[in-house]
Amino acid sequence: MLWILLRFYCTLLVRGFMPRESEIALPNEEDSHLRRYSRKYRVKRNWVKNLWIGSSLLMICFPLLPFVLGLGLFTSFLSFAILDETA
Repeated sequence: MLWILLRFYCTLLVRGFMPRESEIALPNEEDSHLRRYSRKYRVKRNWVKNLWIGSSLLMICFPLLPFVLGLGLFTSFLSFAILDETA
């Protein structure tokens, strides 16, 4: 009985972090954002995620306002350049 209750509450906890089924995006041919579902775009998004992790670690190591602002703006520019659909 305890195992069933534990499993039930763990399932509720996990479902709290997952999107609802109506929110899960399925690719559609008429969708204007079809490129976001491709493998190539997911790889680019992973690069951008790693870039932001690295730059935030640098921001934490050197908490100087000009450095943080400059690095943040440069990282934003680089992120948009990587995720640009024309490239």
